[in-house]
Amino acid sequence: MTPRFLPFKVAPNLTKSLLALEAAITEGGLEHSLAELVKLRASQINGCAACLHIHAKDARQHGETEMRIFLLDAWRESPLYTDRERAALAWTESLTNIAATHAPDADYELVKSQFNESELVTLTVMIGAINTWNRLQIAARTVHPIEPAASFAA
Repeated sequence: MTPRFLPFKVAPNLTKSLLALEAAITEGGLEHSLAELVKLRASQINGCAACLHIHAKDARQHGETEMRIFLLDAWRESPLYTDRERAALAWTESLTNIAATHAPDADYELVKSQFNESELVTLTVMIGAINTWNRLQIAARTVHPIEPAASFAA
């Protein structure tokens, strides 16, 4: 695959703005592990290899288990995820597929049961941001680095 354009090079102000948004989301205080699961799940749905690479590696470096990463696509059928993570993942799927789901009340009630209003806004903006990153990286045909297998867990 050949990259189409280099977003950080051709639009540095826009990409810096996205990075500033990421910093503000981090300040929102959601657990790092939950944030990485959300970013991974949205990236799985959107098929963004570059974002999957970044967030899988980051999650592993912060202690996430390989099994929880491997099973993320089947989180509904696995006991490895907490109720809070399940609510966030359901909300992620709902908002990532918003044209089809329209963010149904059942998903909102579930996420509202696990997150306060401030956390819910942070989570919702995070989901929007990762979807923006996915679209940018897919449109640019960004190629993820190819690393030796042993370096992934490092």
